[in-house]
Amino acid sequence: MPLYLMQGAYTSEGWAALVKSPQNRIEAVRPAVEKAGGKIEAAYYAFGESDVVIIVDMPDNTSAAGLAISFAAGGTLKSVKTTPLMTWEEGVAAMK
Repeated sequence: MPLYLMQGAYTSEGWAALVKSPQNRIEAVRPAVEKAGGKIEAAYYAFGESDVVIIVDMPDNTSAAGLAISFAAGGTLKSVKTTPLMTWEEGVAAMK
């Protein structure tokens, strides 16, 4: 299945809720990923433009886009960015 890099930035309200009640939000989003037919490969908090970064294995672009839309619609994130990932072999094949 294709891999996607998903990056999100919390709203100030989202951060306030996490500071008030710290928790592993990946476990909260895992059911949504699995319902869309995907699997979380890796997840990290980050600082800079993105607050959270996850790599998900999804069936296709449509399911990845649906997941990104559901994350954006939740109201906790002020931005969501999804980047399709290719293996090195796929990248070399694309160069040919």
